[in-house]
Amino acid sequence: MGRKKGVPNKITGEVKGMIVAALRGVGGEKYLQQQARDNPSAFMSLVGRIVPTEVHGPGEDGEHKATFTLRW
Repeated sequence: MGRKKGVPNKITGEVKGMIVAALRGVGGEKYLQQQARDNPSAFMSLVGRIVPTEVHGPGEDGEHKATFTLRW
């Protein structure tokens, strides 16, 4: 039984909303930039969690070309 397929978890959505609100409260993007400089391993761990692990593109083997630039 349980929830119907595709119904989002209410608690997860609320927690994500609180995290976004907290991030805004400490400076948002500028705070994340400072964390990238001060705590690069923790910051890159965060980046690794939000970047898709599998992407299928238009290339012959489903590849995409991605370029990431970190500036500080």
